[in-house]
Amino acid sequence: MTSSTAETPRETTGGSPRFPLVLGLDTFGDHEHDAEDRPLSHAQTIRNVVEEGVLAEQVGVDFFGIGEHHTDDFPMPAADVVLAAIAARTKRIHVGSAVTVLSSDDPVRVFQRFSTLNAISKGRAEVVLGRGSSIDSFPLFGYDLANYEELFEEKVNLFAELLKGGPVTWQGNLRPSLNNQDVVPYTEAGPFRTWIGVGGSPQSVVRAAHYGFSLMLAIIGGSPARFRPFSRLFLQALEKFGREPLPIGIHSPGHVAETDEKALEEFWPRWLHIITKMSKVRGFAIPTLESFRFEVGPQGALFIGSPETVAQKIAANLQTLGANRFDLKFGMPGLSPDSLIRNIELYGTKVIPRVRELLAESTQPDA
Repeated sequence: MTSSTAETPRETTGGSPRFPLVLGLDTFGDHEHDAEDRPLSHAQTIRNVVEEGVLAEQVGVDFFGIGEHHTDDFPMPAADVVLAAIAARTKRIHVGSAVTVLSSDDPVRVFQRFSTLNAISKGRAEVVLGRGSSIDSFPLFGYDLANYEELFEEKVNLFAELLKGGPVTWQGNLRPSLNNQDVVPYTEAGPFRTWIGVGGSPQSVVRAAHYGFSLMLAIIGGSPARFRPFSRLFLQALEKFGREPLPIGIHSPGHVAETDEKALEEFWPRWLHIITKMSKVRGFAIPTLESFRFEVGPQGALFIGSPETVAQKIAANLQTLGANRFDLKFGMPGLSPDSLIRNIELYGTKVIPRVRELLAESTQPDA
C-alpha cells in the first residue's frame, strides 16, 4: 500500500531527487487584528483564511495547509471545512491539514472528511496526522491525557486500514471495533497523501515508515540540522519495512516582508506575546531579543526576512535534511490581514522562484 498518488516520483532539483519540489504555506487560523491592532471576529479571521488560500494559488504556491486548534489565539477547530471552501474556488493548489490531532478525533470521521475534501478538490487533498503538541482538544472532547501515546498508535493503525479501501475489520482497545464495515465516500484514484507530523520523537519517525506515510518534520525551535538523523532514520526504516522511499517535508514558522528589518519588526512583538502566553501551559522558555535573532539566523528555526533571506534559508535546509517539501507556517496572532497578504504575495512571486533557482544552481557541475 502507498499513501497517495498525489505526487509522482521524478527527477527534481530539491533536497530529494526522487520527488517533485513542493513549496507550501501553512496557517493555524491565527487570530487577526486590524490596522489599529483591534482583534477581528473569529468569523472574519476564518473568512480571511479562505481568501488567503485562494490568493496562494494565484501567486504560485503549491500547497495550502490549515492546522487544527481550539483557542482564541487560533480559532480553527474545523480546518477541513475551510479547506473545502478553498478547494471549491481553486483548481491547482493542493489543500490539507497542517496538523489534524488524530488522538482526540475519530479516524473514521477524519477519513470521511478528507476523502470528501479529496472529491471536492478532484484529488488535491492531503492530511498531516499528529498526536497534538497543543493538547486543548483532549479535555474538550473528553480524552484522558494518560492515554496520550496509546490513543495515537491505535488510531493511526485504524486510519491506515481505512486508506486501503474496501470493508474494514479492525479491533482496538480505546475505540469500538469494526466488523466488515463499509466506509464511504470511496476515493477515485487511490488513497490521498498522508503524513505523520514529527516534532522530536524517533518512534514517530519509525511509525510513519511502518504505515507507509510520508514524514513531516515540524521544526519550531533550535537548529533544523538536528533533524537530519530523523531523515536518515526514516529512509532506513522504510527500507527495513520493504517500502519504497517517500517524501520528507519541513514545516517551520516564518514571515516574509520587503526587507529583513520590516519582517523582524512585524513579527517579533507577536512572537514574544504568544510564546510568553504559551509558556505558562507548555513550558516554553520566554524568548529574548537575542534568542529571537538566533532563531532568525542561519542556524535557527524561524524563516523571517526579505524574500532573498528566506529563500536562501529554505534552500539550505531542504538540502541539509534531504527534504523535497517546505511549508512556511505564516501568520501570528495579532498580525494584520494586509501583512499576511503581502507575506503570501512575496512568498509566491519571489521566494518560491528563488528557491527553485538556488536548488537548480546547486546541482550544476562546477565550471
